[in-house]
Amino acid sequence: AKLLGNNVVTKASSLLRHRGISIRHIVFAFALSIALLVLYFNYFRRTGYSFPVDVMHYAPVTPEVWTDRSFQVRDAFLHAYHGYERFAFPNDELRPLSNTSINNFNGWAVTAVDSLDTMHMMGLEQEYKRAMTAVHDTNFTLPTNTRVPFFETVIRQLGGLLSAYALTNDDILRIRADQLGTILAPAFRTTSGFPKYGVNTIRGTSDGPLVGSLAEIASYQMEYAYLGKITGKKEHVDRATTATRNFVDADLRQHGGMYPMYWNISSGQAKDTHLSVGAASDSAHEYILKQYLMTARKDKANLEMYLRFTSHVLNNLMYISPNRHLLYVTDSKLYRTGNRPTHNFEHLSCFFPGLLALGAHTLPLNNLEEVGLNFTALADDLLPKQKLGYEVLASFDLKDLHLWAAEGLAQTCYLTYADQPTGLGPDIINMLSGGSRPEILWMDAMQDWRTSGRIGPPPGVGDKHPWVGDRTPRNAREREMAYAMRDYYVKNADYQLRPETVESLYILYRVTGDVKWRHRGWDIFQAIQKEAKTPSGYANIDKVDTYEPQQLDVMPSFFLAETLKYLYLLFQEDDLVPLDKWVFNTEAHPFPVFEWTEEEKEAYGVL
Repeated sequence: AKLLGNNVVTKASSLLRHRGISIRHIVFAFALSIALLVLYFNYFRRTGYSFPVDVMHYAPVTPEVWTDRSFQVRDAFLHAYHGYERFAFPNDELRPLSNTSINNFNGWAVTAVDSLDTMHMMGLEQEYKRAMTAVHDTNFTLPTNTRVPFFETVIRQLGGLLSAYALTNDDILRIRADQLGTILAPAFRTTSGFPKYGVNTIRGTSDGPLVGSLAEIASYQMEYAYLGKITGKKEHVDRATTATRNFVDADLRQHGGMYPMYWNISSGQAKDTHLSVGAASDSAHEYILKQYLMTARKDKANLEMYLRFTSHVLNNLMYISPNRHLLYVTDSKLYRTGNRPTHNFEHLSCFFPGLLALGAHTLPLNNLEEVGLNFTALADDLLPKQKLGYEVLASFDLKDLHLWAAEGLAQTCYLTYADQPTGLGPDIINMLSGGSRPEILWMDAMQDWRTSGRIGPPPGVGDKHPWVGDRTPRNAREREMAYAMRDYYVKNADYQLRPETVESLYILYRVTGDVKWRHRGWDIFQAIQKEAKTPSGYANIDKVDTYEPQQLDVMPSFFLAETLKYLYLLFQEDDLVPLDKWVFNTEAHPFPVFEWTEEEKEAYGVL
């Protein structure tokens, strides 16, 4: 057999030499083939994508119809709030199936206080007047409240008091806000000044682990800064500025300038490498821009941090799905081999397109020199790869880039609703990217789109119809095929009456004036009415991806404070809360834009 093999090789070599082909020619051809394959898989295949779009048409709707739709939202609010009043007040929240109450936020009538500004905007004078009894009567030091959750109490209760004061100038609201802010202050008694998880309002002590999530340790700057402004108390302002100083001093080089998810409360330094705009992180990122805007755009440190945060997300955490080309933002963890994305897309992350649109609307992104910033210089202390990413971003029109990202992400948020049989969005989906499927970074696709002559809308931004595939697959194979065509599977099928998607639709409508955002909001409101309404209120929904959804016995206060408020403002013809004069906290409580006086700057040590 060995002799036979040698004879075959000898004859083959003789035949090749006869035709003028040497071993060197074969080696060269093989090497060229390998080079072409490498070039294809690392360049042409990566950048050779096309991103077709659908043509969308919306029937004209008169201003009177939109106003009527806002009144339908107001009626929904009244239905929910009257159920709460009847079965739950002055406890925290209504259980809308059993018609009972639950105290999961201190028993301080959180639904009533969280909803004060919504009632005021909607002109609901009688409901507002009745809710104010909770403001007058609540005892913030009830013995049963031995552990007050700092984060939730600040954004819901303190935020509700402060925004109602800003809208009405009723001094009892300022007084009660001052009392609550002071009672919560023991949370800040840490080495770094970052707050602990909870406060004992009787003993005046704090408790909780020494590692805190980003959202919980850095979502209070707006509330305490505005509280300091209206009370003239330096201690409140100090609590707000401490967070900014801690983040300025933090070593974020390996994180690309973006805040990771967990922090050491003692040292004030990052504890892990998990980067996300979703759960446990979201509102802290939100407050960087909003603190800057609320204080009349004078806080350069927060502006720099916002630009570094958004730049890292645009370059590293935003992807295009392989089939429908849905733009989405995910989270990642840093390993020795580099960042590894999960390709999870959370409903909580759907605040981010609204934040990008707000930044594009309010910041001089194409002329940062006018506020004393050099965009690419923001990467001077980062790794070389991160610096290169800034150069790529700077080669685009930065305002357009942020707004395109906002529009593409908001569309995907909406489609996660419209794709489902219920018309309601699941809490978490997982995009089918990576592995055997293409993993397409949005900025790679953007560079290819530009190189190809900017044909059509930017990748992931063009309008898309909802998925119309088989929503009731009969076996595992059909289910996998459906997932592949839709580009994702549902990881958590709950709809928790969350506001993030409609928040972004509202901001995008006010920023762009494009009515498609209104129409998409109307689709969502109709689905809420159909699936979530109960005889006494509205309920969270499980199994939104089926034709047999189940109502859950939960109606969170943020449904009235945020979801219905944003829908009402989206459909109102008048711009009741102009984005250049008011800034919403993470619970949709609007605070007025203000400027520190020279005396306050000197007294409080603010920039």
